[in-house]
Order: sequence, then C-alpha cells, then structure tokens
Amino acid sequence: MPELPEVETIKRSLKPLVIGKVIERVEIIRPEPIKYPGSEIFRVALEGCRVIDIDRRGKYLILKLDNDARLVIHLRMTGQFVHCPADAEMRKHTHLVFQLADGGQLRFTDIRRFGCLWLLESDEEDQYTGMAQLGPEPFDADLDGAWLLARLAGRKTSLKQALLDQHLLAGLGNIYVDEALFAAGLSPFLFVTELLPEQASTLLEAIRQVLNQGIDNLGTSFSDYRDGRGEKGSNQDYLQVYQRKSQPCPRCGNPIQRAKLGGRSTFFCYKCQKS
Repeated sequence: MPELPEVETIKRSLKPLVIGKVIERVEIIRPEPIKYPGSEIFRVALEGCRVIDIDRRGKYLILKLDNDARLVIHLRMTGQFVHCPADAEMRKHTHLVFQLADGGQLRFTDIRRFGCLWLLESDEEDQYTGMAQLGPEPFDADLDGAWLLARLAGRKTSLKQALLDQHLLAGLGNIYVDEALFAAGLSPFLFVTELLPEQASTLLEAIRQVLNQGIDNLGTSFSDYRDGRGEKGSNQDYLQVYQRKSQPCPRCGNPIQRAKLGGRSTFFCYKCQKS
C-alpha cells in the first residue's frame, strides 16, 4: 500500500503536470471505485473544472478544483494515479480516465480494486472519506516525545500496532513502521505502556527520518507503486529490515527475523531491537 512518502511523491510529481489544467472529460470504465457521489454526478461535476492545487493528508491525495470542490483519492493496496499521453497504451485494470484539455490524461488504475475516490463540493463536510478521523501529520512541528507518550496512554497494544493506527499518526504503514522501530532500536512487540520518555522522543525522530528518506528516494516500489509519471521509486534499495528476512542485520550481522503481529508481517532484528 502506498504510504506517506509514496503519496507525497505522487503529489509532487503530478503538480507540474496537472496544476492549471482543465478536466475536459471523465471516462468511467468501472464505477466501483467512486464512493461518493454517484458515478454520473461525479462525472458531470468534474467536467470543465480546473485543477488549482494538489495536496496530501496522510495517505490521501487531494486535487483542489477552481469551484472549491475536492477530488479525494485513496490508492489502498494497488492503486495508481498516473499522468500520461492520451495515446499511451491503456492498461488492463484502468477504471477511470480524466481527459485534460491540453491532451494529457490522468488514469486511475487498480488491480485489486480497493482504491477509492470521492468528490466533495465546497459546502460539504467531509463525512465520507475518513480524513476527519486522522491523527496529525508526523512532521507537525509541535509534536514531541511527551505528546506521543500522552497519545499512547491507556492503550493496551504493542508499539507496532499502535503506530499503524491512523488515528494516532497519519500516513504510516507497515514498511515505515518497521523501519522506524529499527532506527529507534525498539522492539515492535514492546507494549506502549513500557515506552520510556527518552524512547518516545527517539522514536518520533526515527519516524521522521525514515519518512524523509522515503520521500528523498521517491518512494518504495516492490510491485505496484508508481509515482505520478508512472515511474518507480528507489527506496526499496535502502531499507534496513523490511522484506529482508534472513539477511544480515546492517548493524550487528544477525539474521533479520519475520513474525506476524496483529495479522501483519513484521521484520526486525531480535538483538538490536530488544527494548
């Protein structure tokens, strides 16, 4: 699933290609990804709108339009939102095509069909997408270790499971949680009630570090993720533990372990992440 660095990269790569462009026509090949409003209202409302900005909130991509409406996209597991020429080959799992007035196209493609799109008018409260329930962005300047400890207070769960909760922090997923816990030297199985104040500060710093690395490397591409130009990222070449089962730990040389935690594959070093 694209996480914060991947969606941020998509946002940045699409901005120079899409801002100022008019959506001339919307072709709906499969309507299922359109969660609100109905597909015909969605199509009619978008046609003729100009994209004035692109934003990100957690794992959500947001296209802001000149009528103050917002096109919100969540790519889920395998979704892609790519700009391409109109004559580019149409991929098998393309569900929506946004024809731009300059001749380019935006295509929403999703093999597993979990991705979602919503169109919110200017006067509509966001009660559809789930963004209203998100926690703060990890890069928010007023967050510190004390804040993290306070937010974790009263939870009865492991540190890994807590960090995957989008109500705590927005945008983190399996890849970057595993990487941040390794960078902080913390066990994914550690109960949040055992986290010390200095560890909380170290963890928040590690989260920001691995997210920035992911952004700098244009995202992590193991299989489906592509940026807004359809290009792969390179962050998979810099991961320390994720998907590195049985490979030597970059710190101590012991083999990286893989376990299931809350139904999710978790990669860690048993020696470097004892705490």
